[in-house]
Amino acid sequence: MNAVARAPKSYLMFVAIGLVSGFLSGLFGVGGGTVIVPLLVLLAAFGQKLASGTSGASIIVTAAVGVISYAVNGHVDWLAAILLAAGGVIGAPLGAQLLHRLSEAFLRWLFVGFLVVVMISLFFIIPDRGVGVPMNVWIAIALVAVGVVTGILSGLIGVGGGIIVVPVLILLFGSSDLVAKGTSLLMMIPTTMSGAWRNWKNNNIDWAAAGSIAIATCLTTPLGAIVAGVIDPQVANWLFIAFLVVITAQMAQKAISASRKGR
Repeated sequence: MNAVARAPKSYLMFVAIGLVSGFLSGLFGVGGGTVIVPLLVLLAAFGQKLASGTSGASIIVTAAVGVISYAVNGHVDWLAAILLAAGGVIGAPLGAQLLHRLSEAFLRWLFVGFLVVVMISLFFIIPDRGVGVPMNVWIAIALVAVGVVTGILSGLIGVGGGIIVVPVLILLFGSSDLVAKGTSLLMMIPTTMSGAWRNWKNNNIDWAAAGSIAIATCLTTPLGAIVAGVIDPQVANWLFIAFLVVITAQMAQKAISASRKGR
């Protein structure tokens, strides 16, 4: 979308959205789209596609800053991120194709169920801060498979990779929560770049809004990463569970809306 004349308060609103989403990205290892998209729709009257495209463009910067923040402390597994990203690149187009064949409401309820299982599991698992992602041939294949599933869900229902990747790395691969978050942010970069390219071609990005949000996230993403490293792992789990509760509620609401539209 071409730049349009806006009041200064509009840019202040974009900056505020960026500050909030940046902190949550650094704290939880997610892209921030679960915050940016609904706020752009609610506060700036963006359409869903424009909000998603604008969010995706800004997340490239957010994820890059977050990766640097985690990497300086050695909390990024580069090989695992590459394998996840490779799977994500394969899965995203598949998700886009399946979008026209599968029930959106069913998929959203399936994802809600997944998040509920994740939240229950996190109650009983405390990540070991000194553990990374173990690696062998089978784990490498499993990481690519996780990336494919993440890409499919991203293409189908627009969820961010971190919502899936972070808990999976902790629960299934025994990773430290910090390594899971740093690795998640790294694997998002190529995926969001690909999506931003497509959205730019489709004129679904408001670059003024995306730039304002991205600049603001640069201030708070490192702060979120610092807080993530300081707080106790169990407290980090509780905070992540609270975050997932909000996301689950959003997904359930969308699933109900989709079901009603389908009738």
